[in-house]
Amino acid sequence: MWLGSKLSGKLPLQLILIVPFVVQLFVVAALVGYASFRNGQKAVNDLAHQLTRKTSELVDQRLDSYLATPHHITQATVDAITLELLETHNLEAIQRFLWKQSQSANVTYINYGLSTGEYIGAGYLDGKIANTVSETSARTNWKNHNYTVDAQGRPLKLIAVYDDYDHRSEGWFQDTMQAKRPIWSSVYNWDGSLDVISIAASQPIYDRLHRLIGAVSVDLMLSDISKFLQTLNLSSAGRILIVEQDGSVIASSGQELPFKLVNQEAQRLQAIDSQDPLIREVAQQLQTRFGSLKAIQRDQQFELSVDRERHFVRVTPWQDGLGLNWLVIVTVPESDFMAQINANTRITVFLCIAALLIAILLGLWTTRWITRPIHQLNRASRAIASGELQQTIEVNSVRELSSLAHAFNQMAQQLRQSFSALEETNAQLETRVDERTADLKAALLHLQQTQAQLVQTEKMSSLGQLVAGVAHELNNPVNFIHGNLTHIAQYTQDLLRLIQLYQHYFPDPPPAIRAESNAIDLCFIQDDLAKVLQSIQSGTARIREIVLSLRNFSRLDEAEFKRVDIHEGIDSTLLILQSRLKAKAGRPEIQVHKHYGSLPLVECYPGQLNQVLMNLLTNAIDALEETLPLLQATAAPSHALSNNEILGGSSPSCSLPTITIRTELLASDWISIGIADNGPGISPQVQARLFDPFFTTKSVGKGTGLGLSISYQIITETHRGRLSCHSMVGQGAEFVIEIPVWQRKEQF
Repeated sequence: MWLGSKLSGKLPLQLILIVPFVVQLFVVAALVGYASFRNGQKAVNDLAHQLTRKTSELVDQRLDSYLATPHHITQATVDAITLELLETHNLEAIQRFLWKQSQSANVTYINYGLSTGEYIGAGYLDGKIANTVSETSARTNWKNHNYTVDAQGRPLKLIAVYDDYDHRSEGWFQDTMQAKRPIWSSVYNWDGSLDVISIAASQPIYDRLHRLIGAVSVDLMLSDISKFLQTLNLSSAGRILIVEQDGSVIASSGQELPFKLVNQEAQRLQAIDSQDPLIREVAQQLQTRFGSLKAIQRDQQFELSVDRERHFVRVTPWQDGLGLNWLVIVTVPESDFMAQINANTRITVFLCIAALLIAILLGLWTTRWITRPIHQLNRASRAIASGELQQTIEVNSVRELSSLAHAFNQMAQQLRQSFSALEETNAQLETRVDERTADLKAALLHLQQTQAQLVQTEKMSSLGQLVAGVAHELNNPVNFIHGNLTHIAQYTQDLLRLIQLYQHYFPDPPPAIRAESNAIDLCFIQDDLAKVLQSIQSGTARIREIVLSLRNFSRLDEAEFKRVDIHEGIDSTLLILQSRLKAKAGRPEIQVHKHYGSLPLVECYPGQLNQVLMNLLTNAIDALEETLPLLQATAAPSHALSNNEILGGSSPSCSLPTITIRTELLASDWISIGIADNGPGISPQVQARLFDPFFTTKSVGKGTGLGLSISYQIITETHRGRLSCHSMVGQGAEFVIEIPVWQRKEQF
């Protein structure tokens, strides 16, 4: 029948419907597949370039931070010597200082050497044995002794002696002494260690007369830099490679060492000679493209094939201004991000083929029965495709078409339900993401606050130990001098009375005695000697007061919870700040008015409470000093808090800069300490954020925004008290501390 119709020139409706439908589906599937393939390739290339660029930027940032640590250590050592916190020839103190630095920063080795031959080192012995120190000095008979150390960095056991070691022959010392500035040394082998190659961050050391006397350096083994690169979690098939301009390998994220052993001696590895095929191929490509690595002065990006796999390569020059000029090479294999894309592509192709076959079969079956309802179905389908989901098809009397209509109506209903469920799921997912993001932000903020507070507490603890040590060392000689002045004064008075008796009974001495008496001006000496002794006695008394104040402020012997006199802590803090209260050029002396009430002994942590008093008094002094230059000599001072305030106004409240301290007993078990200044006050907006960590209005380098935050924590959490600020714009500011006299024992 179908053949008869064809011969008669008429085609059946089934063929007319199926052939164009199948052809259209085939063409559309082919075009969509081809366009998807091309767009997928373009997307892959763009993604690969973005990934290599982001990875390269991450490596640069991590490398900047990692290589800055050695220079921070050398700068801290030089600063300690410059500030006379360390004596250049006090090898024991320097040894413990360097050991502590090596433990804190986790570096390979720290060297300290003088031109006189004295040497101190701390870190890894031969790059293998951790927690060691070494010394070369007169007490080691100018031999290099290596020791293990205890928990405080003190030498315990002698583990090695080197007779012929001389640090002055090593590259880190010679390069620094020649450059006379902070530099990176050239890569060099450790003296006596055949398989240890490192690079050193060095800095020269000058004495008080600015004479070059030595150098300090921090060694980084090339193998440690490779371990650092391996922690960046690049893919196992990718590589991060750092090379010098001559092609020598500095470090790589692979397992291959940055050197090779030739006759049991470590030699630099050239990237082009690497056993890693990926590194070797990259190096050859760079040599071919640019002729020399020195020609690479800006970022380069290209692709290469290794073992039939495409890799994306990015080369970035890296410099630090102190002598390092490296190339950072990042390679990422295509398989890292193509595996899922290829799988999705295969699934898409399979689904397209399956959909095409299903459509052909469905078309063959439905074309037998589609006549008039075809237009209705077409219109309903187009409406759904445009987003109008509220569509139904009328059911006619034909059984097959009736089934199709029911199926279409059910499909439309399920689609509407699916869209509703999808919208609800999206809303729930967005809510969960927002909640999780808020939790993470709060946790991160709490972590940052805790870390900053721990750092500040450690700094104040170290300061207290230093102050206590200085006070202890000054106390004995000052007491000795002060105690003997009384005897000297008595002896002097006895001698003067004896001279007066001689003058009384022998008014006409021999010419020689008369001449000597005139030469030394005996009358002036008799009159001035008592004044000189009195001046010396006043000076030693002043030194004893300062030493006592330093000991009271540091409170190292009172680190435990105990009862103390609050007024004593306030007076000690004021005495320490006396130099800042005195008159200076451009401002008069800051007046301190004390209104002390009758207070009992208070249970507290004395050292922490002194820290709070120091913070509040320093804030008040800073506020008055920062605002006084803006006024005339007779004008009143302004107020600017040093850590957590913004100037609230400019109207002065009195003619002289003044700090008022008051104490009072609020009840039988609470005391109050008020510290007020006569500045311009604080605005309400600033008072709301006054005790927030890291909130400061001072310029960069003058404040961290932690002083009031840590003080607030000490008062409210450690002592179960209250710290508040009362201020009005133009009326000054007052900080009030309220703590209980007795603390609950279970708190501690």
